[in-house]
Amino acid sequence: MQGRAEPQRDLLDVESVAGHLLKPGSVFAFLAEHRGRLFPEAMFADLFPSGRGRPSLPGEVMATVITLQALHGLSDAETVEAVTFDLRWKAACGLAVTAGGFHPTTLTVWRARLRASERPERIFDAVKTVIAQTGALAGKTRRALDSTVLDDAVATQDTVTQLVAAIRRVGREVPGAATVIAEHCAGHDYADPGKPAIAWDDQDAREALIGALVGDAHRLLGYLPQVEHGPKAAEALALLALVAGQDVEPVEGSDGTDGRWRIAQRVAPDRVISTVDPEARHAHKTVTRRQDGFKAHLATEPDTGLITDCALTKACGAGPDGQPVSEARVGLDLLAAESEPVRVLADSAYGSGGFRAHLAEHGHVDLVKPAPCRAAIPGGFNVDDFTVDHAARTATCPAGNTRTISAAGNAKFGAACGQCPLRARCTRSRSGKTLKIREHDARQRAARQAAREPAWQAEYRRHRPMVERSIAWLTASGNRKVRYRGVARNDQWLRHRAAALNLRRLLTLGLTPMPLT
Repeated sequence: MQGRAEPQRDLLDVESVAGHLLKPGSVFAFLAEHRGRLFPEAMFADLFPSGRGRPSLPGEVMATVITLQALHGLSDAETVEAVTFDLRWKAACGLAVTAGGFHPTTLTVWRARLRASERPERIFDAVKTVIAQTGALAGKTRRALDSTVLDDAVATQDTVTQLVAAIRRVGREVPGAATVIAEHCAGHDYADPGKPAIAWDDQDAREALIGALVGDAHRLLGYLPQVEHGPKAAEALALLALVAGQDVEPVEGSDGTDGRWRIAQRVAPDRVISTVDPEARHAHKTVTRRQDGFKAHLATEPDTGLITDCALTKACGAGPDGQPVSEARVGLDLLAAESEPVRVLADSAYGSGGFRAHLAEHGHVDLVKPAPCRAAIPGGFNVDDFTVDHAARTATCPAGNTRTISAAGNAKFGAACGQCPLRARCTRSRSGKTLKIREHDARQRAARQAAREPAWQAEYRRHRPMVERSIAWLTASGNRKVRYRGVARNDQWLRHRAAALNLRRLLTLGLTPMPLT
């Protein structure tokens, strides 16, 4: 059942005895005074619907602990120690000097209940309410979007490790699988916790091992009866099928039926990198920098640094709806809560035509940096050197030749390129230049033209980089690495972290609402 805070303070209540020692304007001092109004009892009533059993810790106490944990980047065990021995934490939570701690799993249970509820973002939303009461965003019409890669909490596994781990998991989770493994899977002793004992510098031995493990995976999946499984068993089987196919291919001259497989000479676009956390992914934030983990997306108000919304996704691949994860698609969701049109600043990763069309549809001002136009020939012409009349459906090349744009969006100049003196700067194709006009070409051309204006550049250079400051705060103090497995748990962590940072930022700006309502 839901726990309740006692209205009468304990004789040794830290806030009463030593509250004057808390730094004015600190998060500790704010929560010591306002936690009951920031996190009222009714806010958590739905987490304990039965009304039976031992009372939980009061909601205002647990929400305060979760907020401080996210702010300071502590583990559950470290958080319990802080609540037990740090007087600042006790004061913020309304505890007495003599109050003992609680078991770390209490935090796990609370996070799970919040995550499974209809309002999993309630702590973040509570701080957003505080922001609204301060008027900190009143008249602030700019929003800067950006993303950053957060390292995962598990080790990246190679193909052999993933195959062995996936087979072992099926053996544990699926009824009857252990028997099938014992009778039909001889590529490795799956009861042995170590890696297969082979000469790892021998290519033939490595390929033989890959073939044996893939064969074991196929036999295990084939010999198991086709029955309906529970969630854990079904997930284990799906993961084995995925791992057995994503990194391997038949050797040259084989179709795989003879058991000859090798590591694939390409990387699967949505490759699972660990069976421990199947949602972690490879990510390329830049061409030269690769990380393994997740991607955090932020929308911020650049003048104050406040995070107006955030989301965590897989670093690449498909999202829950099966569509590819991209900055532009997530950016649309981050802007959905805006009640009034805003000026949207973002780098070229957000510059898709669809994203720009959405901004226009909702009245937002497009200040998204255009991607540079690349010429087919170094130093030659790019698409902006061609004049396009979208109403008349025609395109004119730099030499003055005009062609009709087909229904498929192609303008083919063909024979006109034969003796053209500009051909060397335009195309290497024997059949002549073909210009591809995409759906949002007019919008993209207008964005590139606008970005050349001094006023546009001045606003972008002044305000867009400020989102980097918010990202720096987000990832400070060891928070570049997530603490949990999977998108859902880490998205919850991100929102709690953002809520704590917003609260601290509000207090730094001196914009505390008094009193909270």
